[in-house]
Amino acid sequence: MSMRTPLARVRGLGSAKSGTETWWHERLSSLASLPLTIFVVIFIIAHLGATRAEMLASFGNPFIAILMGLAVISVLWHMRLGMQVIIEDYVHGHTAKFLCLILNNAYVFALGAMALYAILRLNLGH
Repeated sequence: MSMRTPLARVRGLGSAKSGTETWWHERLSSLASLPLTIFVVIFIIAHLGATRAEMLASFGNPFIAILMGLAVISVLWHMRLGMQVIIEDYVHGHTAKFLCLILNNAYVFALGAMALYAILRLNLGH
């Protein structure tokens, strides 16, 4: 039987400072992603079989391009938060965890940059 107090037993097992904040960010990002994802699905269904010229005309509309950009940002932010929680919970070892968190952020940044660049190119008609 241990003589340590409950507080002493949990010290050093992780931070108890930002869990609620991350939880709220996940919920808010999923809430923001829902209507944007519905818009993207409807857009894709409406443009099945469309020619390149028709797609360029659709993406030439600033409203469409902005909604697509917001969808990309929202979904990628939600993905980053979810993967961060998984990494923090299941990757053990400080170096491995740190490396995985850096790779997670770099991956999301690279995907976001490529997707936003593609949307911008389509919007400008190239």
